[in-house]
Amino acid sequence: MDVAYVCEWEKRPKSNHCPSIPLVCAWSCRNLVAFTTDLKNEEEKDLTHMIHIIDTEHPWDIYSINSGHNEVITCLEWDQSGSRLLSADADGQIKCWGMAEHLVNGWESSLGSAVEGDPIVALSWLHNGVKLALHVEKSGSSNFGEKFSRVKFSPSLTLFGGKPMEGWMAVTVSGLVSVSLLKPNGTLLTASESLCRLRGRVALADIAFTGGGNIVVAATDGSSSSPVQFYKVCVGVVNEKCRIDTELLPSLFMRCTTDPARKDKYPAVTHLKFLTRENSEQVLLCASSQLGSIVECWSLRKEGLPVNNIFQHRSPVVGEKQPMILKWRILSATSDLDRVSAVALPKLPISISNTDLKVASDTKFCPGLGLALAFHDGSIHIVHRLSLQTMGVFYGSSASSQRGPDEPALKRQRPAGTAGHFKALQLSWTSLALVGIDNHGKLHMLRVSPSMGHTLDMNTSLRHLLFLLEYCMVTGYDWWDILLHVQPGMVHNLVDKLHEEYMRQNQALQQVLSTRIVAMKASLCKLSSATVARACDYHAKLLLIAISSRLKSLLRPHVLNTPDKSPGDRLAEICVKNTDTDIDKVMINLKTEEFVLDASTLQSLQQLIQWVGDLVLYLLASLPNQGSLVRPGFGFLRDGPSLGMLREMMVVIRIWGLLKPGCLPIYTATSDNQDSMSLLFRLLTKLWLCSRDENHPSEPDDSLIDECCLLPSQLLVPNMDWLPVNDGVVSKLQNKQPLRLQFGKPYSLPGLGSGAPVEIFSRTPGSQRMDNLRCLHLGVCPTEDSKACTRCGCVTMLRSPNKTTALKQWEQRWIKNCLCGGLWRRIPTTVS
Repeated sequence: MDVAYVCEWEKRPKSNHCPSIPLVCAWSCRNLVAFTTDLKNEEEKDLTHMIHIIDTEHPWDIYSINSGHNEVITCLEWDQSGSRLLSADADGQIKCWGMAEHLVNGWESSLGSAVEGDPIVALSWLHNGVKLALHVEKSGSSNFGEKFSRVKFSPSLTLFGGKPMEGWMAVTVSGLVSVSLLKPNGTLLTASESLCRLRGRVALADIAFTGGGNIVVAATDGSSSSPVQFYKVCVGVVNEKCRIDTELLPSLFMRCTTDPARKDKYPAVTHLKFLTRENSEQVLLCASSQLGSIVECWSLRKEGLPVNNIFQHRSPVVGEKQPMILKWRILSATSDLDRVSAVALPKLPISISNTDLKVASDTKFCPGLGLALAFHDGSIHIVHRLSLQTMGVFYGSSASSQRGPDEPALKRQRPAGTAGHFKALQLSWTSLALVGIDNHGKLHMLRVSPSMGHTLDMNTSLRHLLFLLEYCMVTGYDWWDILLHVQPGMVHNLVDKLHEEYMRQNQALQQVLSTRIVAMKASLCKLSSATVARACDYHAKLLLIAISSRLKSLLRPHVLNTPDKSPGDRLAEICVKNTDTDIDKVMINLKTEEFVLDASTLQSLQQLIQWVGDLVLYLLASLPNQGSLVRPGFGFLRDGPSLGMLREMMVVIRIWGLLKPGCLPIYTATSDNQDSMSLLFRLLTKLWLCSRDENHPSEPDDSLIDECCLLPSQLLVPNMDWLPVNDGVVSKLQNKQPLRLQFGKPYSLPGLGSGAPVEIFSRTPGSQRMDNLRCLHLGVCPTEDSKACTRCGCVTMLRSPNKTTALKQWEQRWIKNCLCGGLWRRIPTTVS
């Protein structure tokens, strides 16, 4: 492990966090990190309870919320989509936060519940019934369905038709369980129930789910000599009211309290966690004293109930089985450790069958197998989730680098002064990164190697990263933490192997993942200077697919009783069959009445049509330089499906131009009587014929290259603004050198001077800024509020300037997410 970056407060809190005030941290599947701080006001009287949210690609761009909680925040929980956040405090208040205008740096709370005066110790969203299992044994399989199998799992509560009901559940310090259900009309149903008849203090608790739709709560009063209790909770809705039923399950006593040598050595239980939210049969416990800790892993198993000797000699009844009971058995325990300050559990749903564990051990595939323990000396240990054997160690900046690996932790010389240690720790959703908040208010991000430091050959390393990229592609989770481990030399092979695996899937799955894989390739290609031009091509391909889909969706059949194929499908079929280079001859075969639209709609589409026309001209003018891999556009020159898509769009545009000439793309030609559309279609068709057969592509002939060489003298070739400059940190971390950042101060590119921020609008100063989705020029100094994608940097205006329905429908497609699937963040009007 190594430090990827460290973020510090621009203005430090006036006093450090006292040990009694917890820091809480949560990491979403969209790579958003939320954490809390408690800052004193100027009079040093009251604490302001803050929630801070960052996206990991722009960690300096922090959004701080004055949470409105009157007491210290004890829990933070993201939902399964990574777009909503729960916060709970020591006064029993629970708030649900959502994105304002779908921006990662704009949050508001509109819902909430409360258990007045009863501190919340555990919090969770109800389960939605979606569970995947990741099989390392099947990592070489060509079928995604075998690698990532859907596990039969019931939601915590279902609506009519089996749809999961949304809501959350909390456990309080007095032993209450509170459930809030979000009805489809937006109102909340809330109910509370005691975990058991004899309510007692609950110092620590955790929540897990079973495949049958039940909820399991683990609770302890904080004393290691007391039992750790488990309860089954069933939630239902009866007569429009929430109903909660609880049942006591088998409990356990920690092993360290029954060991005579350690009976009173670790008096307090400081950490209680289920190993995964979907596995209520494995639990992790940590008991501590002021000097050290011990960690135990327990498993719930079915065992035969021993029968009294009186009944041993009774003749058995046919079909009678031995009675079984559930009993907690200890799986493993550590030796005496330094004092544990924080625990982070893996979220990757790796299968822990014997076969999968053996393959993971043989191939050194470690993600999902290790959990992180942070210690008061500043170090972090990654230990195996079942055996608790150490897999990797990181010594923090405050820890002495001269320590020997075999030297006992308790005997090490502690550094002078106040040692920094992590008070909150979270693993990413692929377990390849670790975020922590220390007791000085600093945010740390660490890489976690997929092989946990073992030296592997290049093919095995690539296979590990490819396996996790495929997992993110199937689930829709963000893959930022995987990019931390991709070196520039790996990019080309990873992109090719990812494409090979994608092409092995069935057509239906390929269609579902078609845009997601293009976005993944684009973010990979940005990591190497040799492939950055391909990133531009992939982004342009995403926009082309979206424009093609939008324009085809406007076509309507002339009569209602039409055959199964839509006008868009018939257009594609005719354009594939008809290889004529004359655009008018292709157009004759189409039912032009299906293309009729009103003039205002056609005129409003001109900006998208212009982009298609400019792209065709740019690509054809680039053909003579096709040997240059570093030139944007190279990826299209051998891409038969994309060239065919452009050809279809040219035919549609030609027909619409007859209805409304003002919607046609504008070309600056040297001759007044030149038909630019016909010329470009003829050359485009010749280029498409060379590459439409992917298995046997042919080289463009000399006559085509000669004609393309003449294009710049016939038409003014546009300078395509393919992609904004990527201003994130992931491409700056490839050399594995730590970055030290400050909140509120954008990271500066090397050589620009310390005060020069990254320009996210354009490539060169003083040039036109582009709205990358509306294909509009915003001017040199835009005055409109804008938003940018956290992943690809695509920029678009926050407010729509359009009045027509066709353009509003286009813009609505990108309200929540960018073309690439990334989230939006608001950017300032002018970057100074």
